[in-house]
Amino acid sequence: MKKHGILNSEITKVLADLGHTDQITIGDAGLPVPHGVAKIDLALKFGLPSFNDVLLAVLSDMAIEKVVLAEEIKTQNAQQLQAVLKALPKGVKIVYVSHTEFKKQTQNSKAVIRTGEVTPYSNIILQSAVIF
Repeated sequence: MKKHGILNSEITKVLADLGHTDQITIGDAGLPVPHGVAKIDLALKFGLPSFNDVLLAVLSDMAIEKVVLAEEIKTQNAQQLQAVLKALPKGVKIVYVSHTEFKKQTQNSKAVIRTGEVTPYSNIILQSAVIF
C-alpha cells in the first residue's frame, strides 16, 4: 500500500505516464469529457470532492509549467480564481481562453478528472513540466 501522495490508482497512473508538455484537466461536475479522453470520476455528491482539494492534491504530485483557464473565471468565479492563483507554483505560465476554446483544448488531455465542484468555470488544464 502507498504511504504518500495520491491514493487514487487511476490518477497516480496518469501522472506517472506524463511526459513533458502532456496535459491533464481537472474539471467541475458539469465539464463535458471529449470522446476518447479518459475520465477519472471522483464526484461523490454536490461539492465533494471540491475542485480545490483535487487541484492541491494533484499539484503536490505533478510538475507543471503552464495552466489554461477559462477567461470567464475572472468575472464569474473570482473567488475560485484567487484560490487557483494562490495554489500554483511561482513561475507557472497562465493562459486564459474562452470557455468554448477551453472545452476544445480538453481534447488534448491524457485524462479529465471530474470533481464534485458545482461553481462555474472551476476547470483547469495542467501542462506537465520536465523535472530535469
